[in-house]
Amino acid sequence: MAFTKLSLQAFGGNDDTPATPTYETDIWAVFRALRDTRDLFGLRPGHLHTLQAMLSFLKAGHGHTVFASNEEICRRIGGVDERTLRRHIDRFIELGFMKRNDSPNRKRYRVRSSDGHSISYGLSLSPLLTRASELLSAAQEQENARRDCMFLRKQILSRLACLEQADSASDLVRDLRKTLRRKLTLFDYRTVLELLEGPCSQLSTAVDQQEATKLPANDGQTVRHQSKSEEERKDLEGEIDTETPNLQTLTATCDQATSFATSSIVSWDDAERHARTLAPMIGIHENTFDKAASRIGPRKAACAIFIILQVGNRIRDFAAYFHSITLGRRQNDFNPKRLLESLAHSPAAPA
Repeated sequence: MAFTKLSLQAFGGNDDTPATPTYETDIWAVFRALRDTRDLFGLRPGHLHTLQAMLSFLKAGHGHTVFASNEEICRRIGGVDERTLRRHIDRFIELGFMKRNDSPNRKRYRVRSSDGHSISYGLSLSPLLTRASELLSAAQEQENARRDCMFLRKQILSRLACLEQADSASDLVRDLRKTLRRKLTLFDYRTVLELLEGPCSQLSTAVDQQEATKLPANDGQTVRHQSKSEEERKDLEGEIDTETPNLQTLTATCDQATSFATSSIVSWDDAERHARTLAPMIGIHENTFDKAASRIGPRKAACAIFIILQVGNRIRDFAAYFHSITLGRRQNDFNPKRLLESLAHSPAAPA
């Protein structure tokens, strides 16, 4: 559709010709906000189909009044009967999203004076545009709640998987999985997560006590270029192992990353797959991760993703930081094993 924007301007009475423009808003963004928050106003999909059809009659620079007849609007909606259309219009007027400006003969048209003023008779959508900020804010709040619910749900599923692995017959796990089948609110998800804190903390104490495996080698060695020879590839793998932490240490310390896992991370293949899933979520392109895995090894690249999520509040740009420590000037200084030891002893380390 060619038309996407309308100007919100100051009008007097039924004058549809603005004198002083104020600001411009995307009418379709307002429509999408109302569509996403329709449950708050008791609107059904049919109401939105009617509003969408009416918006399609508006033309840039011709105001925000619909002059089309009921018959034409019904045809554009898809053939609904006129009584349904009237009910939908009455509902929008009741909610304050629409206003009816009737002419003496109830026809819809515009008349202009010689000095450029005009009067429009028809269905005015100016109230909808006036409430643009309210609708956009409500849509944003709803989207934030949706994302928070998804975030908490992933954490819950991750903890349930850990508990289920320890005790497959757990009554708590079975009951909570039944609870997750329902549509829960943000408060419900937080309550479920709190219920899991005790059992999970008892489960993690024995796991977190394992020491990282000490691997002999020189931390100062670096590889400055890729080689296809078998001998140099073995040297690269040996060097990576000197800086790669124990997998249990990685998952225990970087609980922010592991909380998003839908299943337990029991091998480095699991960790690498999970890191590849997390990378696009924090703005790191798949190709960038592949290049990093080729340059420093897939394990160190996966460690970088886990560590970035763990210390995310200290990093402005995740993608730039990842590139710097894996492909850029800080590549030689990146030692995930040393970083995890530092995180494990920091005050903010997970219990």
